[in-house]
Amino acid sequence: MTGSARRHRVWADIDLGALRRNVRRVVERVGPGARLLAVVKADAYGHGAVPVARALSDEPSVWGFGVGDSAEALELRAAGVDAPILILGTIIEDEVPQVVSHDVRVCIHSMDRIQSLEDEARRQGRRLPVHLMVDTGMGRLGAQPPRAGELARRIAGSATLELEGLATHISASRPGHPFARLQHDRLVGLLEELEADGIRPPLVHLSNTAAILGGLGTGFPLARPGISLYGVVAPELAPHAGDLEPVMSLRTQVVYLKDVPPGTPVGYNGTHVTSRATRIATLPVGYNDGLAYRLSNKGRALVRGALAPIVGAISMDYTTLDVGHIPGVSVGDVVTLIGGDGDQRLGIPELASLVGTIPYEIACSVGKRVRRVYEKPEREEVEARPTSRVADDGGRVAEGGAAS
Repeated sequence: MTGSARRHRVWADIDLGALRRNVRRVVERVGPGARLLAVVKADAYGHGAVPVARALSDEPSVWGFGVGDSAEALELRAAGVDAPILILGTIIEDEVPQVVSHDVRVCIHSMDRIQSLEDEARRQGRRLPVHLMVDTGMGRLGAQPPRAGELARRIAGSATLELEGLATHISASRPGHPFARLQHDRLVGLLEELEADGIRPPLVHLSNTAAILGGLGTGFPLARPGISLYGVVAPELAPHAGDLEPVMSLRTQVVYLKDVPPGTPVGYNGTHVTSRATRIATLPVGYNDGLAYRLSNKGRALVRGALAPIVGAISMDYTTLDVGHIPGVSVGDVVTLIGGDGDQRLGIPELASLVGTIPYEIACSVGKRVRRVYEKPEREEVEARPTSRVADDGGRVAEGGAAS
């Protein structure tokens, strides 16, 4: 496989067109009239939060963006993203002034946070929309339903806060889990209680990826798709995924080739010893780039459309492949770690299964020094705005690090 990004040691091709198509496919799942809170936390699961948000900012079905903390929210604001941003987790006291001044919505979990946001909004002369998070069974953040009712009434009576949303977090990662239905029903019960008091939050949301693919919560005005937007689907969700497309491919190149005899140890501690005369290819990618150490002597890569095993221990900066069975391998050949080459494909779920983890960890582990190369999206100006970029061949943009 050839590639115009070969001047990079290791890079991730991000297909923004596939991302936008996935958004539209998810919208078809949640039903007419619903909008999406596109989750871009953890640097958009390793895909680059700023370019992803820019690419989706003009999608009519995207209401706004969900992030994990205030730093992620402020990064989007600094990059010029002016759509609604909701912090899905919690904030600490020192973050309150900037959250208010940058019009960042937050999830409410306690009376103390209501008070601090109210006081700061009053000081700044602002009115801040907030979303009340209800713990219907996750057991982590959020107020339990009886307490949530009290908080909702307090916000509804506030002069500086607006109860824009009511939300919960589904704990089940499998579609159709009975506990997910119980959580849904608990949220609906609270919503009915509040409506009886004349409190009607306009945005009610609970549907994450598993719930959306399982058809739960599709009657609510807002859905919160996360990793499904990026075409990454865990094995238990695969039968429900439909035609979602992977958005990220991870690639590197051969930087050194060595012919070795039988009995040659490879890598730290000689965890692999060659059984025959073969050729070893060295790649400039390691666990610091997100290639899990646990893939040592287990994982595979694609070279010239053929599978090559990872041999020896993956180190911080380098990985070795046995390519003795692949004709014509040369220094500079593109190596695919995630993605397709010819008829072969290596997916994030496959890597996760090999090392006994979840696909989220694989995607989010792609390191900062991996160049993100954004495939030309359907809308030209998306790529004209990053402040730190290197022009790439073929109408693409390569950004240093995770994102500008």
